[in-house]
Amino acid sequence: MTLIIIGGATASGKSALALDVAERLGAEIVNADSMQLYKGMDIGTAKVPINERRGIVHHMLDTLDITEESSVANFQRQAREIIDQLLAKDIPVVVVGGTGLYIKALVDELNFPDRDPEVRERLFAESESLGAHAMHQRLTTLDPEAAALIPEQNLRRVIRALEVIELTGEPYAASLPRDERSYYPQALHFAIRAEREVLNERIHARVHTMWEEGFLREVEELEAHGLRQGRTARAAIGYAQVIAARDGQISMESALEETIVSTRQYARRQGTWFTKEPRITWLEGTRPALLESLLAISGNS
Repeated sequence: MTLIIIGGATASGKSALALDVAERLGAEIVNADSMQLYKGMDIGTAKVPINERRGIVHHMLDTLDITEESSVANFQRQAREIIDQLLAKDIPVVVVGGTGLYIKALVDELNFPDRDPEVRERLFAESESLGAHAMHQRLTTLDPEAAALIPEQNLRRVIRALEVIELTGEPYAASLPRDERSYYPQALHFAIRAEREVLNERIHARVHTMWEEGFLREVEELEAHGLRQGRTARAAIGYAQVIAARDGQISMESALEETIVSTRQYARRQGTWFTKEPRITWLEGTRPALLESLLAISGNS
């Protein structure tokens, strides 16, 4: 039963490699990018267009409306159901995405603390009056380790950490299990290594391409369908910056530049996360070489 995981930083070439691998193996692809779960968030998340998917079946794309909140626990349950069904039919699976926690939740025996809607709503109400900076400072006081990992701009995750701390009485990190048992011990983990300068250039080009391909129109259309009511979706990199520009808080030129900077910062955090994963085999080189290396290492050459 072939299960291949391809992770790594944004703009490293994960999606292209996943398509190449899936095409060669006759596999289906399971998305593990938290923002690509959202319907309509296409250009800003670099979602592979349907006409470029080569007829390969993709799962866990467009499963959420933009007003819904994404959940690691829900992703874990839904993605595992799909993978288990495919593997039971001897259909190879390629999981691809840059959301490290989603991948870890998928392949490892992680359980997550319960939620309390009342606590969560109260914390969001406080954030609306106090601001994101004050909430992040509160997290820094209560759990410096979590605050160092969660950027101030990601208010949803800050709120989640504060919620868990309040419910458990322990730091957020302590509430996540340390059990490293694997749910899919047969999974082969890969990631693409790219030089920082190369990655920065790709990110710069990708963001400019987003603008050229109609990203501003995409945000405008999503706003008409409730983007601003979606706490998770509206905070996504690029979308948050364009919303700020449409509100007159910054210029559209600044929105573009801030999107580039935020994406580069996110890529660095992704790199840090995946570097700590000892099961990963790192791949380097050009696109054909990446494919052949992965197939050789996985025994599918």
